[in-house]
Amino acid sequence: MSGLGKQAKTLNKAQIEMISTYLRNRRNGLRNQTIFLLSVRAGFRAKEISALTWEMVLTSDGEIAQDISLTDQASKGKGGRVIPMHKSIEANLQLLRERGGASGAVIKSERSSSVTPQMIVNIFRGWYSELGLVGCSSHSGRRTFLTATAQKISLVGGSIRDVQALAGHRSLQTTQRYIEVS
Repeated sequence: MSGLGKQAKTLNKAQIEMISTYLRNRRNGLRNQTIFLLSVRAGFRAKEISALTWEMVLTSDGEIAQDISLTDQASKGKGGRVIPMHKSIEANLQLLRERGGASGAVIKSERSSSVTPQMIVNIFRGWYSELGLVGCSSHSGRRTFLTATAQKISLVGGSIRDVQALAGHRSLQTTQRYIEVS
């Protein structure tokens, strides 16, 4: 995504449901759906998805936490932050934990115990291409999350500054560029 003009398209509810179902019913479905949900339901960048560890999503008792505690190292710059755990992400994390243990990276490849940010970008590119979703990229989920959050935040007494904190942006103007006005 460039700073001017060509932003990743946001996804509507029907597209989110279609993509989620499509991914879940394919090879590596649980992992792939979790990658997608981390983007669209937590606003994660490709780097953050690839760097997410079990330590960031589990309590000290080994249970799935109510929040995702993204560290500075996992994020962009000093963009570490705490994001509320969406119920769909929580359910998928529970299943992933039951299937493969809860240590190291949450997202793993078939041949490695982790994935790179570029692998995540390429995965999204492939999915959106297969589904004919032109203009979508690994940033589409992030823009969708931030737009939806901005639309709902005032209903619970929040502001655009709260959206900025969830995005991990230093600049309010950066956050505003992500939000699609309807």
